[in-house]
Amino acid sequence: MPASRSYDPRPSYPPVDGKVLAGWAAPAAELPQGPVVLAVDGPPALDWEALTDGLTRALRSADRAVDLVDVRAHYAPNAGARMAAQPVPPDDPFFTPLSQADVRDLFDSFPQPERPSQDGVVMVYGPGASLCEPDVLWYADLPKRYAEAAVSNGDPKVGVNLGQPGEPGDLVRLFYTDWPVLDRHRDAIADRVDRWIDTQDTHSPASLAGAALRSTLAHLARGPVRTRPYFNSTPWGGQWAAGELGFTPQAGNTALGYELIAPEAGVLVGDKGGAQVEIPFQLLCAEHPEAMLGDDVHRRFGTSFPIRFDYLDTMGGGNLSLHLHPREQYMRDVFGWPYTQHETYYVTASEDGAEVLLGLTEDADVNTMRRQVEDAIGQGTAMPVRDHVQSHPATVGQLFMIPAGTPHASGAGNLVLEVSATPYLYSLRFYDWLRKDASGASRPLPYEHGFANLDTARRGEDVRKDLIQHPRTLRSGEGWHEEVIGELPEMFYAVHRLVLTRNASAPDDTAGRFHILNVAAGEGAVIETHDGRTHSLAFAETITIPAAVGPYRLRAVGDDEVRIVKALVVEP
Repeated sequence: MPASRSYDPRPSYPPVDGKVLAGWAAPAAELPQGPVVLAVDGPPALDWEALTDGLTRALRSADRAVDLVDVRAHYAPNAGARMAAQPVPPDDPFFTPLSQADVRDLFDSFPQPERPSQDGVVMVYGPGASLCEPDVLWYADLPKRYAEAAVSNGDPKVGVNLGQPGEPGDLVRLFYTDWPVLDRHRDAIADRVDRWIDTQDTHSPASLAGAALRSTLAHLARGPVRTRPYFNSTPWGGQWAAGELGFTPQAGNTALGYELIAPEAGVLVGDKGGAQVEIPFQLLCAEHPEAMLGDDVHRRFGTSFPIRFDYLDTMGGGNLSLHLHPREQYMRDVFGWPYTQHETYYVTASEDGAEVLLGLTEDADVNTMRRQVEDAIGQGTAMPVRDHVQSHPATVGQLFMIPAGTPHASGAGNLVLEVSATPYLYSLRFYDWLRKDASGASRPLPYEHGFANLDTARRGEDVRKDLIQHPRTLRSGEGWHEEVIGELPEMFYAVHRLVLTRNASAPDDTAGRFHILNVAAGEGAVIETHDGRTHSLAFAETITIPAAVGPYRLRAVGDDEVRIVKALVVEP
């Protein structure tokens, strides 16, 4: 494998028509003279006390009087209850439908701040602050991984949910209520934001003027762009990314590698070694959906970027849970997503004897399987998984198709590149190998949802024929060829692979639909667009080629053959 130094864990892009500032003093100094109503909007997971303290000190140092209005103190008494959609069934502890609420639903009436006198500043702050119709609007952001960690760790200060300040946070509410509501709100006000503030360091935040933010997004939407990767730890996680890419495990392993999961991904903007802001990738799609997705894909999926790339690292770890994902109608009716969670596994690396569990055996008996699942949960009895689900060798370079409703798990000893539909929070688990987490608790097993979605029609030989496909050449040229390695009628995207020999150069064209590329073998490639942009891509890195790019070329780097996994929407 190529040296891990080639992988860039912090890809970044310079801002357009502006500069990323560090600290509170410079943004405070840019506020207009005279009386100002300043709104600072953002998610509940921010350390709002530290933010207001830092900004207040900067304003007072500039001889500005400051009055504070915390909008959270004005939420309606039942604001929290208004935000969440009702579970289906009503007592479901695992999931709720995606909330369709609006930030305005937090309030019975919005506080109307009095205008300050002379050079005073009234700072209205908190989630929903932009509703006060301010003179100046700033948006303070924090990447979603911080909110998830704060809620998971029970942080009483910032591990809270929208509309429920001071109450313990809950992950189900965070995923299915807070995030969709806040994303819609952020996207709706983005064109009015005068300054974007990244509060990963609340005491010295990085910020970018709103006009520069929008110019930068417009530029990024028309060229190759990588998101900032990161790895999460889980009870089954392995060590590959720690050893090969240099990531430091948060809790002992690098299980989940977020290369591109649009709802959580961010793009770093700023100079290398200097101040940088992390801008949500989803905001890029919301501001420029036709350029990013393409017209046909935009019509089908709106501003939702529909394909994700992530790593499942079990090298030195354990088996994933046996699980499946909701079928399309169930996903719509019960969880509120307009499209479902089809997946594929591409084996990037594996240890001897590693396996992928996929699809029902020919003689799998669902009633027996259910009884054994319930015995495992209720009595701690080990489940004979392979009596029901087929085991397949985890051959490097093999793609496994996993349409919704198909039981599956990556076994221990694999590095799997998961090329999947974007919905990613609906793992309907049957069995987790009687495993406990760090606190000694079993993972949630929503097996009733799982059995409601189990596809019992495709089993035995049909699994091997349909879901473990042989590559077929699509096109070729001197020193290169492109092959289809996975495509199914029920899945809206296909997975291809470009194979380039040393020094080969292959032409490609988005033809109006975005591409996602990942270097699965070899040193890497250089992407050259028709408008003169170039972008390097090293082993294990993932990049988005927006639809607006059109024709581009891939040039192999290094002495070894380069293999690039490519995904694209084929059925809008």
